[in-house]
Amino acid sequence: MGTFKALLKVHSSDRVGLISLVTGYLFDRNINLGDTSFAILDKSGEFTSIIEIPSDLAEDTLSEEINSLEGLSDATVQIQRLDLANLKTPPKEVTHHIHCEGEDQPGLLARLSEVFIDYDANIVGLKSDQVQTKNGNIFITHFSVNIPKSRTNSCLAALGNTAGELRQNLTSEPAAN
Repeated sequence: MGTFKALLKVHSSDRVGLISLVTGYLFDRNINLGDTSFAILDKSGEFTSIIEIPSDLAEDTLSEEINSLEGLSDATVQIQRLDLANLKTPPKEVTHHIHCEGEDQPGLLARLSEVFIDYDANIVGLKSDQVQTKNGNIFITHFSVNIPKSRTNSCLAALGNTAGELRQNLTSEPAAN
């Protein structure tokens, strides 16, 4: 029996045990997990994974079964077949972790992420949170990036300049390899 790869997204209200419920079910159905992430987004949770599904299991059947799990009847479940065999992708080894925080403002994430393009740097991971404080909302962003070694200093300097223009505090550190 063969398998195929698919992108699975499960978005639902957050609760304790959500990841265990989904991953335990997938294990019981003989579905192998690849790259996987989970994030709390406001009051909801989103589980995303590249999965390897047995060929005899249809995507719509799997989606219906996940929705039938206790507490997931209102979840949005999306499964999309993928053909990743011949895709060329930028490097995904993380070379730097970058932390940025400051006053929330429109376009903040767009302006910061645009800097990486100019230096052929690849954003491998991104997590951002809007946090309410007594002085207003702040936006906290964590980037995990791959910056080409020859362009590291210039990229980090440009990123620092952009962050400064946006009144953001920026710190960076090399990834532990």
